[in-house]
Amino acid sequence: MANPESLTAYVAQFITRTRPAGIPADVMHLGKRSILDGIGLALAGNAAESGRIVRTYLKTLGCPTDKGCTVIGTNLKLPARFAAFANGIAIHADDYDDTQLAVAKDRVYGLLTHPTAPALPPVLALGELASRSGLDVLTAYQIAVEVETKVAEAINPRHYDHGFHSTATIGAIGASAGAAKLLALNVEQTRRALGIGASQSAGLRENFGTMTKPFHPGRACESGVVAAEFAKLGWTATPIVLEAGRGFFQAAGGGYDPAAIEGKLGNPWTFAFPGVSIKPHPSGSLTHPGMGKMLDLIRQHDIRPEQVLKVGVGTNRHMPNALIHHRPKNELQAKFSMEFCMAILLLERKAGLAEFTDRVVNRPDVQKMIDKVEFGVHPEAEAAGYEKMTTIIEIELTNGRKINGRADFGKGSPANPMSDQELAEKFRECAAWGRLPKANAENVIDLVFRIEKLKSVRELTRLLAVGGKTARKKAAAPARKSLRRG
Repeated sequence: MANPESLTAYVAQFITRTRPAGIPADVMHLGKRSILDGIGLALAGNAAESGRIVRTYLKTLGCPTDKGCTVIGTNLKLPARFAAFANGIAIHADDYDDTQLAVAKDRVYGLLTHPTAPALPPVLALGELASRSGLDVLTAYQIAVEVETKVAEAINPRHYDHGFHSTATIGAIGASAGAAKLLALNVEQTRRALGIGASQSAGLRENFGTMTKPFHPGRACESGVVAAEFAKLGWTATPIVLEAGRGFFQAAGGGYDPAAIEGKLGNPWTFAFPGVSIKPHPSGSLTHPGMGKMLDLIRQHDIRPEQVLKVGVGTNRHMPNALIHHRPKNELQAKFSMEFCMAILLLERKAGLAEFTDRVVNRPDVQKMIDKVEFGVHPEAEAAGYEKMTTIIEIELTNGRKINGRADFGKGSPANPMSDQELAEKFRECAAWGRLPKANAENVIDLVFRIEKLKSVRELTRLLAVGGKTARKKAAAPARKSLRRG
């Protein structure tokens, strides 16, 4: 691609000129995996208490609720912007969604974006609305993820360190890119869409551990749809929103690294390198290396809860900056609590959707075990570099025995990926949590893995509705408050 006159023009040219044939087959397959993961998470997330509140709100807007785009896991159909909003919240509601890996050592692994939550809902809604092909939706999704992750890699890390939630802020730009592609905007329209989207970017990390955390990608999704639709109608915006002196990079981060984005879109694709991590547990990704190592140690040494005297967990200095709840009292806080994540594995040897509930968090045995876990900075982990999530575990048993372990990456990362079969099992867990009929769930798995063959993405979205009341009531899955991480 020839050097354009500006960075924003380069990004817009990438969006408009990229064709499916230009995306490698392995990248396409990795994208399908994250799409399946995202749909499953939307099914589970819309069954949370946050999903009930979102549906209650949307019904007050006066829009028909039986026409338009599917709100996954419900019987609602709404205008694209509102369906994307609801689905973006739902995907992030359990903090179970995929995570962008970092390239540069100062771009902290796990603290960039959750790429699918802002990228998938806009293109899925707009694709359903216009009955676009599965290949069109898959391509627009790939472009949204690529733009989102490269912008996140380039911005000065001050953006995240000082309190912005990058999944929200940069997610609005990625969502705008995907929506612009799906609506077939030209280069100038796409530049304006990026300008409109960037001006809507918002989200503060102080809201981690509350429902407002998943609200962030929901609004990013809606912003992307609105940006592209307004640009198509002729709405004006700056064509240099990314690089301008008063533009996104400078205002939101105090600058950026041009070498991290100029000439780097699709070269290589982020899905290919450094990759995207898919979560095996519904908690902040920064907990996952430690959780994987703890589970290994428990099984290897057959550690019983009553044998545990104390547990030390050490990481680099950035990780406690996100895992801020040391004595959690509800499920949302527990997702950002290294102490809870270690404790629940010691007690249950598993940590899935059923373990992250208020009832479980407040069980006396869980709170007692939490008190035995000490979490802080470890010099070895600090020295390992911030592009890793190095976690050092030291378990002391009541008989004086000490068991140690270290992990740099968690299960689900490219270094230790989930298989397609394991991913399908995670989807089935989420689909059951959201009460999607089993036959529909199996059909969704099949269709997503061959989405490029679908003449209309409506073949997929028609399977994602769940009729009647969707708020969780069964004993095995008590109503949850919903959400959180970075």
